[in-house]
Order: sequence, then structure tokens, then C-alpha cells
Amino acid sequence: QVQLVESGGGLVQPGGSLRLSCAVSGFTLDYLAIAWFRQAPGKEREGISCISNGVITTLYDDSMKGRFAISRDNAKKTVYLQMNNLKPEDTAVYYCAADVWTCYESARQYDYWGQGTQVTVAS
Repeated sequence: QVQLVESGGGLVQPGGSLRLSCAVSGFTLDYLAIAWFRQAPGKEREGISCISNGVITTLYDDSMKGRFAISRDNAKKTVYLQMNNLKPEDTAVYYCAADVWTCYESARQYDYWGQGTQVTVAS
């Protein structure tokens, strides 16, 4: 059973940075596709990025381009989301999700989810 635990969220001022972590257990990270999604109040869950076997698949639209970056440390069994130049519209609960091998665009296709971590961007 894959277990995912997000951390690193919090309150940050506009223009600031955060690095979110997704700790993975219960399955070999090498065989998993790990994606980051976010969900703001009243909005659908939207994809950010996914990494599988060293290949990164971009799921985001232009609003996150050049500001968000996914990475993975297999030794630490952790996937990261570096977020720079944060904006108030980035405020959301951020989730990591997993499936075996394949990165999907749709959140519905991921079998495993973490509990989420809140990111609030405000002055």
C-alpha cells in the first residue's frame, strides 16, 4: 500500500518561496509516478507536474510556468515541489498523488493520495 505524506506548506508573502515535500512509503519510488496537484476553495483540483523514472511531465498551465519545479530524491524516498515567486492565486491545498509508472493529466486516474498541505500566499 502506497502512503504519501505532504509537508512544507504554510503562510508566505507574495513573491516568496516554499518547498513542499512528499514522503513516499510502502512501495519502491523507482516504480512510481508522483504528481503534484492543488485545489483552491470552490475550484477543481488542477495538475502541476509529475515525475516518473526521471521524466518530468508538465501538467500546469501558463500561470505556473517558470515558477514551479518538481524533483525527486530516491534515496530519501521524497518528491519535492519548489515554488518560487508565489502569488495570492497560488493559495490552495497542495496534494501529491501516485500511480504505478504512468503520469496522468487527470487527478481521477491516480490511485493514491496524501492528505494535503495548505499553502497560503498573503501579505
